[in-house]
Amino acid sequence: MREQIEYLEGGALAAVLTPDMPDRTLDYRVPEGGARVGAFVSVPLGPRRVKGVIWGPGAGDYDLSKIRQIGAILDVPPMSPLMREFVTRVADYTMTPLTAILRLATRVPGLGDPPGKRRIVRLTDQQPSRMTDARERVIAFLEEHRGMGFAPSELAALVGVTSSVVKGLEKQGVLRSEDAPRDAPFPRLDPDLPSKDLSNDQNNAATTLREAVRSRTYGTTLLKGVTGSGKTEVYLEAVAECLRAGRQALVLLPEIALTGAFMSRVEARFGAAPAEWHSGVTQAGRRRAWTGVAEGRVSLVVGARSALFLPFTDLGLIIVDEEHDGSYKQEEGVLYNARDMAVLRASLTKGQVVLASATPSLESWVNARAGKYARIDLTERFGAAVLPEMRAVDLRIDPLERDSWISEPLANAVQKRVEAGEQSLLFINRRGYAPLTLCRACGHQVGCDDCDARMVEHRFLNRLMCHQCGATKPIPTECPSCGNADHIAALGPGVERLAEEVERRFPDARMAVLSSDMTMSARALKQRIDEIAAGGADIVIGTQMVAKGHNFPLLTLVGVIDADLGLQGGELRAAERTFQLIRQVAGRAGRADKPGLAMIQTHQPEHPVIKAILGGDEEAFWRAEAAERQQAGVPPFGRMAGIIVSGPEERETFDLARALAARAGILTQAGAQLFGPAPAPVARIRGRTRVRLLVKAPKGLALQSLLSHWVRDVVPRPNYRIAIDIDPQSFF
Repeated sequence: MREQIEYLEGGALAAVLTPDMPDRTLDYRVPEGGARVGAFVSVPLGPRRVKGVIWGPGAGDYDLSKIRQIGAILDVPPMSPLMREFVTRVADYTMTPLTAILRLATRVPGLGDPPGKRRIVRLTDQQPSRMTDARERVIAFLEEHRGMGFAPSELAALVGVTSSVVKGLEKQGVLRSEDAPRDAPFPRLDPDLPSKDLSNDQNNAATTLREAVRSRTYGTTLLKGVTGSGKTEVYLEAVAECLRAGRQALVLLPEIALTGAFMSRVEARFGAAPAEWHSGVTQAGRRRAWTGVAEGRVSLVVGARSALFLPFTDLGLIIVDEEHDGSYKQEEGVLYNARDMAVLRASLTKGQVVLASATPSLESWVNARAGKYARIDLTERFGAAVLPEMRAVDLRIDPLERDSWISEPLANAVQKRVEAGEQSLLFINRRGYAPLTLCRACGHQVGCDDCDARMVEHRFLNRLMCHQCGATKPIPTECPSCGNADHIAALGPGVERLAEEVERRFPDARMAVLSSDMTMSARALKQRIDEIAAGGADIVIGTQMVAKGHNFPLLTLVGVIDADLGLQGGELRAAERTFQLIRQVAGRAGRADKPGLAMIQTHQPEHPVIKAILGGDEEAFWRAEAAERQQAGVPPFGRMAGIIVSGPEERETFDLARALAARAGILTQAGAQLFGPAPAPVARIRGRTRVRLLVKAPKGLALQSLLSHWVRDVVPRPNYRIAIDIDPQSFF
């Protein structure tokens, strides 16, 4: 897109914004030769040199004789006006300091440094003196990727051999080492390679999305398709159209665990791998991706929510896969929802947004119903696959045995799949071994020393862990309170405890456990998932990370161990999240030619959410949920802001919260309501007391400006904080 370029002459004043400064710009003199607004610069700040961005002309409201000069203009493309507007708009919407948003947009190592070198190896025409299976795999891999070079450690990891195998081949001249630029360009993606055969439904959906991309205008489409309907193949056709138009595309995924398999699908569709952006990418890889995007050399990025802040030059399409997923909302630091900010960014770049989900968020469903978003439905699974049968196991009729979490009907169904050579998935949304360690003698519950939270036993690690702050401690052999060593007990099931029961009940079955607690790289996780998909396990046990994105062709049974778990607590989105999660995990069954069955263990099969899951009438569920929310005036039919007041001392923290509550008249006069203050459900994290307030307002109210006015004159003491969460997703 063509954007107006603004230059500042040498000697003029420039307003520079850097993440290292307070939430304002500081004036610096422009060096001789001038500088472009948006340029990345190095400036003196006290005794340090820091990096920042020229945000505009300087204000000149400071002693001009004391204004220092910009040290250097960095050799990277300037931040575009559209990017600066996006950063500003996100800061305004989330009520976050502009410098904190800038930090998200400049989170790249070695910004402005000259590209370094790395050692890579390539295949020669030499043959090894002795061929082994490991050597043969290395040679076959390099022949398949002829002409490409890999770092030795990277090659060893990709092929699954030790580094000594690579070193041995290099010593014998089979591999040749050379220096290559660390920021090597990404290979070109070919949008005209043949795609997979599409069904009529898929083809019609792809045609609609292609036309939207060709329009070069802003629009958002909800792509709603049942699990296994082929949504990915449809939106990859929109990506192909975007690449043909010479524009850039971004695909957001909710978890790193999904990127491995997805990258393989993208590479198969476009002939090369796209750039990746998530916490599993190395520092060098992040720098390479950031630079390639800024220079317009990267046409497609696959990443987590922070990829939204990459410096795209012409962003024409954003895909938000599994758009309902809660992990798109960042809950610490900058509190933003990547799904909503994707819509904002596309509106600025005149691009399209595709929100893909089998179980969309109520916000997106309502926006589509109101006509703000277009909507495309894929109602059938691709090929011969059909949707699984949904069946409840009423635990009042089939009660669980002591220290058992698998009912007899579910156990019998699992045994049948094991005997038939098919796979079963047992799902429980609890990490670790047990959620509570308790002394049966005195009733003491083992909690975190720094948080108001119970510690979860992780028997794989042989530790107790706090899921709020990450602190760990040894599993106690005696009660920390009364010293009794005979009555310490782990209560309740977690994924590890479920695995223990599976080993006991199905000793001949091969078992795999998938949980976010497992410390493995994205590549190792992909390899494990590929092994399972190829039949490397009979019973898969997993947390919510198995509920989305994965395709296990042999999986015909899903057992939901505790469907009632998500219905506890009375949160605003409890019903919606439970419905989405169970429908998603049930959708893992029967995705190939064999029919699937989902068995849902529950004590309350008559609960409206459980009945909606079993009945399969999703539209009826959304209509009922929307009517209930509309009557209550809560999102998406009203607005909310969560306020967390935190500090080291309980009394002072409550005093600060009460000072805010004393100014409630400012809110009520504008038509808003204030609830609280009250202790947060998790009232202490990392040694800090937490107090919650909640503001509820009508849909059309300018909430951010009202909240700014409300908190303006309440200034926290050092080490005390007021955090405002616009559109909160959780209320802990």
